[in-house]
Amino acid sequence: MRDTMQDNGTSGRLRRSRTAILAGAGATALVLPGFAAAQDAGSTTFAESDGNAIIVTATKREKTLQDVPVAVSVTTAETMERAHIRDVSDLVSVVPSLRVVQLQGSQATNFFIRGFGNGSNNVGIEPSVGVFVDGVFRSRTASQISDFPDIQRVEVLRGPQSTLFGKNASAGVISIVTREPQHTFQGSVEASYGNFDARVLKGYVTGPVSDALALSLAAGVNKRDGYVKDLGSDTRTNERNRWFVRGQALFEPNDALKIRLIGDYDKIDENCCAVVNIQSSGATAALMSPLVGGMVNNPKDAFKDRIYGNFPSTNKIENFGVSAQIDYDTGPFTLTSITALRRTNAVNDQDSDFTSARLLSSNLEDKWLRSFSQEFRVTGDITDSISALFGVFYLNEKFRQHGELYLDDQFRPYANLLIQGRSGGALNLATLEGAFGAMDGNPGQYIGKFFRAGTGQNIDMALRNESFSVFGQMDIELAKRLTLTLGGNYTRDKKKFATDVTSYDPFSAIDFDAAQYAPLRYNLIYQGALNSGLAAAQAAAYATANMNNPRANPLGGLRTLQLFPPFVNLPNAAEDGKTSDSNFSYTVRLAYDASDHVNIYASYATGFKASSVNLSRDSRPPLSAASGLAGAGLLVPNLQYGSRVADPEKSRVIELGAKGNWRTYSVNLAVFYQEIKGFQSNIFLGTGFALANAGKQSTYGVEFEGTARPIPPLTLGVAITWLDPKYNSFVASAVGDQSGRRPPEIPRWSTTFSAQWDQDLGNGDRLILRGSYHYESRSWAVEGLPGFIARDTAGNPVDYKPAIEAASHFKRQVDEVDASLTYAMRNGLELSIWGRNLLDDRYFNRIFDSVAQPLAISAYPNQPRTYGASARFKW
Repeated sequence: MRDTMQDNGTSGRLRRSRTAILAGAGATALVLPGFAAAQDAGSTTFAESDGNAIIVTATKREKTLQDVPVAVSVTTAETMERAHIRDVSDLVSVVPSLRVVQLQGSQATNFFIRGFGNGSNNVGIEPSVGVFVDGVFRSRTASQISDFPDIQRVEVLRGPQSTLFGKNASAGVISIVTREPQHTFQGSVEASYGNFDARVLKGYVTGPVSDALALSLAAGVNKRDGYVKDLGSDTRTNERNRWFVRGQALFEPNDALKIRLIGDYDKIDENCCAVVNIQSSGATAALMSPLVGGMVNNPKDAFKDRIYGNFPSTNKIENFGVSAQIDYDTGPFTLTSITALRRTNAVNDQDSDFTSARLLSSNLEDKWLRSFSQEFRVTGDITDSISALFGVFYLNEKFRQHGELYLDDQFRPYANLLIQGRSGGALNLATLEGAFGAMDGNPGQYIGKFFRAGTGQNIDMALRNESFSVFGQMDIELAKRLTLTLGGNYTRDKKKFATDVTSYDPFSAIDFDAAQYAPLRYNLIYQGALNSGLAAAQAAAYATANMNNPRANPLGGLRTLQLFPPFVNLPNAAEDGKTSDSNFSYTVRLAYDASDHVNIYASYATGFKASSVNLSRDSRPPLSAASGLAGAGLLVPNLQYGSRVADPEKSRVIELGAKGNWRTYSVNLAVFYQEIKGFQSNIFLGTGFALANAGKQSTYGVEFEGTARPIPPLTLGVAITWLDPKYNSFVASAVGDQSGRRPPEIPRWSTTFSAQWDQDLGNGDRLILRGSYHYESRSWAVEGLPGFIARDTAGNPVDYKPAIEAASHFKRQVDEVDASLTYAMRNGLELSIWGRNLLDDRYFNRIFDSVAQPLAISAYPNQPRTYGASARFKW
């Protein structure tokens, strides 16, 4: 690392302070020599008065992290090694304000910061939590979740980030920074073995090629048998099968120019992810009848890691890219350019009925993403009292997605049982096929065609996103120790999208309210009236009066079996398939060095996330498009209106913070109010996803992080987050008006307690014992279950309470204990034993309406206890 700061004293210290504030999350944190053995036992670190500290150096100026007035948690490389953190999802054990949830596939991962987050299940939704790797924006989960390679540290920034990152992030940022190549030959190799036949092999080497050029190479493989046994397909799921390679070149021909080139490739090919039955229904009983012969786990055995499927899942992700960062120091200013090209291909297929019955033959999704990003920025001192950062950012992304969802050969007998049950034995498939055909004028039209194998949908969707932003931030020294920060970001975002979906399902295309089916409705109503005790004349009058009343339609109960209704594609005469958004976000912050040990700050910041697009099979035209579709003759049978687009998110946060450092003790405290207007909610409906804007979601919160070293070998850490969120306004959610309710998946309390004992054995060897406890208080696993909504026979909701009550029985609480014991020898060899979730704490990451099983509930369980041993050698 080179530092261009020449002056010393108070003026230099204040200028370094101002520039460090600009650095924020884009900073590079380094552990200075002599501190590695005594650094953090959690996600924060403390600084010693002799200068041993984590240093923020993004703009080639230095400032301790403790003095930077932003809400940020830093997890260092050593912490990740001691805690055996393998990927982003493991970070929650050391950063309580962060939550990571993996759902139906390896690429379906949600990130939450302070309770805000979305975007994993729909390629058209850009996550509210932005992920950056070495300054390069990774816009979708599939490009973010590979194993950690040569990591230097991970920063988690809470709250909207706009004036330091060209790509606006409305909820927060996860910034991953890898090691730069070094001009000294060094490296490491690590091998680990654990339960479930877990095998990890990683290596890193770096060194000089010449005085100006240094190279590095990191590579690794991560394999593990699935910890869930699939008794239906005789396979194991929730496995690990990943590998990566990452090469870097650092070219520094002189003191002014620095060029860093990075190329990476990683691949995932896994059977994932297990779904368990946690509540059965009459449909489950039909599924398990001798006529179908399907199996699901007993809800009482949900945590025995046994499931039933009829074929293993496919989760293949190929992710690669190149980037170039050029830094040029002109003297008063540093110019930086970051250029990146990224490619991600993801294929997943699974038995999405999550039973051993052959109900679904395929639920294929083949996605690819191509992205180009370019960032230019300039940093430096404008005057002795003003330092600044200015930049521009451009992003061009293209998405394509092909999907196939088809029924298998056992869905027909299963549907027949459901139809018989819902009609009290009055109807069956053969009756319906003959009756509908006869009334359509062709008696044989539907014979043998309802719910036959191969029925389903073919799905093709595409999206192009172009985003441009101008951003900047200035630090103004108002007085000694007092700094005012002003920042702004103007973003312009445009999207174009198109769908080509074809449904192959004659049953879903039948309009039960159509005039030609009046005789069938009459007969059913008439027979039902007779069975209820009415006289024949009364029954006839009642049937005549109601046979054309949609709310009395006796066929209405079959609507939930219309799985693949005709689809209205776009662009069309009423929908152009385009969005265009612009926004100005800003930051105002006042920071004061109250003493040499205490810093306080107050800030107000806003953020923005552009419109998102519902690229799923439940993408439905808005009601406002109805007249236009009708005028163009584009209305289709059983058309339901919903949403194609969720409007932009706009966030703001008011925050007060204090940071203190007294040699071997440190504390960080943040008190805040944060809100997002138009929060983009994406909830599973049982067959697809509904995308909708919440009017407003907000939270009050307190975050406390502290470390202490009461005696030299012992380092203690604590991190506590308290959140009090609510939907201020969410009238049109998928489960009714949620206004005033607490959003799901946000615990009131999240805490991490850690301790590390680093004992010098006197001969240069060390014995390091580390332990941590992560706790999340009870919270709702989902806001509601749409499959339980009470509806009339026309399919209109009449009561949302059953959907809320059904979800209320399932809440999650986290109590996870991790520990490791390491013997570190002076020659660079380290031997460790480790365990994660040692108490085998089990809970559900998320619950949802069971697919094709009305009134049943399924869930994704968390990972059980894992443990193992590892050896690492560093030189």
